[in-house]
Amino acid sequence: MPHRTIPGARGRVRPITVLGDRVLREPCRDVTEFGPELARLVEDMFATMYAARGVGLAANQVGEPLRVFVYDCPDDEDVRHLGHVVNPRLLEADGVVIRGPEGCLSLPGLEAGTERFDRAVVEGFTVSGEPVRVEGTGWFARCLQHECDHLAGGLYVDRLSGRRHRRVMRQVARAPWG
Repeated sequence: MPHRTIPGARGRVRPITVLGDRVLREPCRDVTEFGPELARLVEDMFATMYAARGVGLAANQVGEPLRVFVYDCPDDEDVRHLGHVVNPRLLEADGVVIRGPEGCLSLPGLEAGTERFDRAVVEGFTVSGEPVRVEGTGWFARCLQHECDHLAGGLYVDRLSGRRHRRVMRQVARAPWG
C-alpha cells in the first residue's frame, strides 16, 4: 500500500481571523496561480484546522482573501470526507432544510441552530489545477455550504434571525475575542 502524507503535516499553524476582521466580510478572489505557494497555503490551512479541532476552514479565516477551503468532515453516516477545493462554486444546495447546531472557528466557542439544506454539490479545482466535484449530504453538506459562505464574505450568524441572532451577538460582545 502506498504511503500518503497526512494533510497539514508539513504546514504551519496560522492565526485564525475572528469576527470583526475585514477579510471575513469581503468576497474572496479567485486563485489564478496554481503552484508551490498555493500548495503551502493548503498545507497551512489543514494544519490550522486540525490544531483548532475544526472540520473545515476557508482561506480568509487565515487572512488570505482567496477562494480556497479545506475539510475533514463526516457525513451523517459517519463517513469521513477529506479534501480541499480551489475556486469552489456551490452548484446545488437542496433537499430538506434542517436546523442544526453550527459553530465557526472565527467565532470560537459559540454555536447556534442554523438552517441549511441537507445536500450540497460543489465544483472547483485541486491544488494542482485538476477539476473536482464534491457532493455531500447531512453534516458534510452543512460544512460545504458553510465554507462557501465564508468565501463570499458571509458567516453563519448572517443566516440567523430574531432571538437566535440577538443571543449569538450578545455572546460575541461578551467573548474575550469580541
